[in-house]
Amino acid sequence: MITMTDDLLTIDDLSVRFPGNRHPAVDRISLRIGRGERVGLIGESGSGKSVTALAVMGLLADNAKTTGSIRWQGDELLGMHDAQYSRLRGEQISMVFQEPMTALDPTMRTGRQVAEVLRLHGGAPAGEARSRVLQTLAKVGIGDPQRVADSFPYQLSGGQRQRVLIAMALINTPDLLICDEPTTALDVTVQARVLELLQGGLDLAGSALLFISHDLAVVSQMVDRIAVIYEGRIVESGTRSQILNAPQHPYTAGLIATADLANVPAGGRLPVLDDFWKRTDRGH
Repeated sequence: MITMTDDLLTIDDLSVRFPGNRHPAVDRISLRIGRGERVGLIGESGSGKSVTALAVMGLLADNAKTTGSIRWQGDELLGMHDAQYSRLRGEQISMVFQEPMTALDPTMRTGRQVAEVLRLHGGAPAGEARSRVLQTLAKVGIGDPQRVADSFPYQLSGGQRQRVLIAMALINTPDLLICDEPTTALDVTVQARVLELLQGGLDLAGSALLFISHDLAVVSQMVDRIAVIYEGRIVESGTRSQILNAPQHPYTAGLIATADLANVPAGGRLPVLDDFWKRTDRGH
């Protein structure tokens, strides 16, 4: 039985630890995402962004120790049986992973991989599945969907592979789409097109978005609200305008300054995060 709630995803006091690490990868974070809402999670590499996403998807390594709560429409996900979790993944919650070459099965044609999502969750007949796959590939900007569907991942460009991943994530019109650095491996021209297609797909599906990135320019295009994560903790959150134009935490100010190098004078010293941490005790 599904519990009715205003929030799709509710994370409360979530911590994730791995054996041998002194500090938790994620440390008591809380985050909420409502229906149709677009939220960004930003921070430097190693700050805990991807671990948070994998925890939501139930894809952490077996040796991860997870405490706290992750609720989907009011139902607890932590401790959920994998068979139940698998029914959520790909249908109600989907994810676009960071590196499309490793996220796709190199031994399987891409059309079959996209159709597999339909087969697992919708039970569409083979002919109908093929038609929907081609339609979805076309919607994410693939000009020759039949050729791409019949190709192996190694035969496609990085931009095409990322479009295939987006098609896989959106084909079942999920309630929540998680994107983990979806344009990191792409050049700026392809990146702009992929982001445009991603926004269009979200609009059509009416999906909420959790967009994970260290690229503030990309985040500013995609989300309405931002949470800033540092060493596994959320140190600041607010609207896009509040975070990017009037940051309150030194770490947030440092992220923004180190991303804005256009205003550094020729020969000037580049800003570094440690300069901003001197204004605080480096605590949270």
